[in-house]
Amino acid sequence: MVGRQGPVVGRRSLIGAGLGVGVGAAVFGAGGSGVAYAAGGSARRRGLGFLAAAMDGYPDHGSVRLAQSYSDQAGLFSTAFTYDNALAVLAQLAGRTAGGLGRAVVLGDALLYAQEHDPVYDDGRLRQAYNVGPYTFFDGSLQPDGFVRADGTANVGTQFGFTGTAVGDMAWAGIALSALARRTGARRFLDGAVRIGTWIERVGRTDEPLGGYKFGVNGADEKLPFTSTEHNTDLVCLFGRLALLTGDRVWRERRVRAEAFVKKMWEPAGGFFYTGTNDGVTVNKSPIPEDTQTWTHLALDSRSYSRSLDWAAVELAVVDHAGRRNSTVPTGQTYEGVTFSSASLVANEDAPIAEFQPKPDRSGVWFEGTAHLALALRDRGRAGDETRARRLVASIERAQDLLGAGQTVGGRALPERSGVVSASSPLDTGFGFGYYPYRHVGATAWYLLAATRTNPLRA
Repeated sequence: MVGRQGPVVGRRSLIGAGLGVGVGAAVFGAGGSGVAYAAGGSARRRGLGFLAAAMDGYPDHGSVRLAQSYSDQAGLFSTAFTYDNALAVLAQLAGRTAGGLGRAVVLGDALLYAQEHDPVYDDGRLRQAYNVGPYTFFDGSLQPDGFVRADGTANVGTQFGFTGTAVGDMAWAGIALSALARRTGARRFLDGAVRIGTWIERVGRTDEPLGGYKFGVNGADEKLPFTSTEHNTDLVCLFGRLALLTGDRVWRERRVRAEAFVKKMWEPAGGFFYTGTNDGVTVNKSPIPEDTQTWTHLALDSRSYSRSLDWAAVELAVVDHAGRRNSTVPTGQTYEGVTFSSASLVANEDAPIAEFQPKPDRSGVWFEGTAHLALALRDRGRAGDETRARRLVASIERAQDLLGAGQTVGGRALPERSGVVSASSPLDTGFGFGYYPYRHVGATAWYLLAATRTNPLRA
């Protein structure tokens, strides 16, 4: 949030966040979605325009740069999350234009720069986030540098504590670099992806009963005890790609290991995937998040588990409008989609999501997750899937048109009707943080992937 309200913190900024509880259900498609306000091609161009503006927000601070993840109004200043920038690479490549390729290469080279110029480590890791432009922090202290500090090191996001390294973030960066290696043939991108995979194998591999790869490390380089279904799903793709690109069979074995963990999280009676484990022994059964239902389909491409899409489409469905409690949607507008997790549907609407932050709307639409679902439905291609996907994409495009007006990056006005906000109204994820109506690189990139039918998780 802004000023005294404090910063909004995204999912990928909290390594090892506390877990909430709750199970909820809603009916998919309750309430009309209306008609998209702009043709798909125009909407996609404006989405790409936002990604460009987020990338170009600090022109006086060097050509080596990442994209600022959220608009300034989110209160995270010039924070650039590694995950968001990996998605921006993939979204730019999905457009299959020379300009998009050029921007993807710039972002990929910036990820390599961060990998090679970490202020502490030389082991292939990337941090959760970096600063890409100057700002004055809430306590009055100045952060004066761009992405590259005066001493040549990458500008790690220390003021918010974004100094740890999560396996999922690393996996997405590796997926982005491997995509660049495929598109350009440049060896440096494959080398960077291999360094990422090697770090994950060394730090994340576990021999606990449930197996798989653990969460990563915190800012003090201490290993975290959690094992995430989402992270291991990401690794199914990354390790599969490394096996194909390098010809080294060791990556196939690692892919099998990650996939085995994911399949252990399957709940056949309910037709969904659990979130993971806190101790490597016991499955954590609540909350149940959206991305473990959709990303698993995109990565596994298995009919045996594709019921998870139906679970997400029904059990996490929400419709947000001005009549909902704590909604910030303007009168006369309605948005449909999915929320973050089962806990979001039973969030305490009488209490702030976190200190200095607003109260949640149980019906807030998480647009990034809504794009996940739209893409996964299109990928599955069963009867009715395309119709549902189009409704979801139309809702996202309408949000791009009408929500988040007047927001800025680096103090510069964003192009009108460009960029998708992360949520229609404040929503509580159930994992200790929220999402809010601020324009977001990650949400916009996933929208572009869904609109172009580009599956980023297929090896």
